Amino acid sequence: MRKFTPETPDNCKKTASSLIEEINALPSLSISELDPKKSLLVIVDIVNGFVREGAMASPLVEDIIPPVVSLMEKCGTKKIPSVAFADCHAADCAEFSSFPPHCIKNTSESEIVDEIKKAGGYTLIEKNSTNGFHEDLFIDYLEGKPGIDTFIVTGDCTDICVLQFCLTLKTRYTAQNKNIDIIIPVNCVETYDAPWHDADFMNIAAYKLMKDSGIKFVSEIVD
Repeated sequence: MRKFTPETPDNCKKTASSLIEEINALPSLSISELDPKKSLLVIVDIVNGFVREGAMASPLVEDIIPPVVSLMEKCGTKKIPSVAFADCHAADCAEFSSFPPHCIKNTSESEIVDEIKKAGGYTLIEKNSTNGFHEDLFIDYLEGKPGIDTFIVTGDCTDICVLQFCLTLKTRYTAQNKNIDIIIPVNCVETYDAPWHDADFMNIAAYKLMKDSGIKFVSEIVD
């Protein structure tokens, strides 16, 4: 990485402003445009440990629960299947060398929040790392539904679990010379805020990285 220059802050501000305008102007997508036989709703880590309790909980994530539940209901009506990843770790998980202990198996932190549970209709996949793609159950699920070519991804955190999952999913299919659509409604993803982790900045950075990789964004998915 080259050294930054005195002009760097101004350049970054210009880029950020442009991206913010772009995100705020995103169009919505009608669910009628999705083929139920080829689509899958993915819900990433809307668990108690990232919302309401524990070292990684954030009130910002709470705000995406209602739109995600609404989208689940729309998908259910259209017979679009869904999977829900739930962070679920052993007490000695290797991930805890990078993040505080969280979402330990058989604790309430590792459970999907009640609103998502109540909406139901999803296949639950527990995951032991930030990237749910690597779970064998998810690979098996994909292999059992070879016709899926459109993935609607929701959840948290935009810049960690959502980002890693989407990029791995995209590159996996690219390696097989297959085109897929990954669609992210921005009202259904969020990250946490902390002194060392500005949520706005990380959301913008994640948006840019994923968009440049061919991942599509919409403001929301409507009827």
